[in-house]
Amino acid sequence: MDMEKNVILVTGGSGLVGNGIQKVINGDQREDEEWIFLSSKDANLLSKEETFAVFEKYKPTHVIHLAALVGGLYAIMGKNCEFFRKNMKMNDNILEASHKTKVKKLVSCLSSSIFPHKTSYPIDETMVHDGPPHPSFFGYGYAKRMVDVLNKAYNEEYGCLFTSVLPCNIFGPHDNFNPLQSQVIPGLISKAYEAKKNGTAFEIWGTGAAQRQFIYSLDLAKLFIWAVREYQEIEPIIFAPDLEDEVSIKDVAMMILEAFEFKGEVKFLTDKGDGPLKKTASNAKLRTYLPQFQFTSTRQAIKETVQWYIDNYHTEHIRK
Repeated sequence: MDMEKNVILVTGGSGLVGNGIQKVINGDQREDEEWIFLSSKDANLLSKEETFAVFEKYKPTHVIHLAALVGGLYAIMGKNCEFFRKNMKMNDNILEASHKTKVKKLVSCLSSSIFPHKTSYPIDETMVHDGPPHPSFFGYGYAKRMVDVLNKAYNEEYGCLFTSVLPCNIFGPHDNFNPLQSQVIPGLISKAYEAKKNGTAFEIWGTGAAQRQFIYSLDLAKLFIWAVREYQEIEPIIFAPDLEDEVSIKDVAMMILEAFEFKGEVKFLTDKGDGPLKKTASNAKLRTYLPQFQFTSTRQAIKETVQWYIDNYHTEHIRK
């Protein structure tokens, strides 16, 4: 008798988190699971027709939705309309296709950008809608928030098990290392590599005072796999290291320079904005489910990511 398989479709499968999931699942493959990793070459998820066609092709039972129009603070600023409309369209296509094709569970990836700009910290899952996002990236923030709204609406009206996870700042191999498009750590890694290679100063935008929690993409991959297999709530769940693991941008920059063995000049461009000074998130809910989960330290994860960047600098794996 043939075993009925769960077909798990991962959108954004060629990106940072998708590659992390592929690496982890290679060592944790189950006989009753088939994993399919989509890239933009497989379908334009902004197109309803192409989205539905790829769902009909693979007939997933489960979906991990990672695909998004993303960017760091300076990539998003001034493009709130574009980031809102494109992410809303993509998310609507994925959720509606999941509903129409009777997907058993959909797990979408949110972002710390959805957090209210003015709030108390640490923030938790119940506080997501308690005020507008930071004005610098409100379009992206609101688009991501609407996934949570739609998850609840689809569950209420149709009984769908659509949920979401809310990771803190993600980094690791296969990230986007373009300094004008990237998040903070990959952008700093790219700058540090070029500064060391060219013998120039290493520049950090802002004062470096902002505090952030960071999660290694391989740790996040393990948590996503757990979520698609085990997490049964509609309410989102925050994936972040413990509160004491929060670090400043300055400390992160120094860890990167240490990993590169950089000995040159360091400049802080204090005329550039810092963004929100804190976005601390509580992982108390996660700890009730996985009290023993071990996060990779930021220093160790940076060391591994820098080594991957050096090893792959001249290959097509690096987006720079």
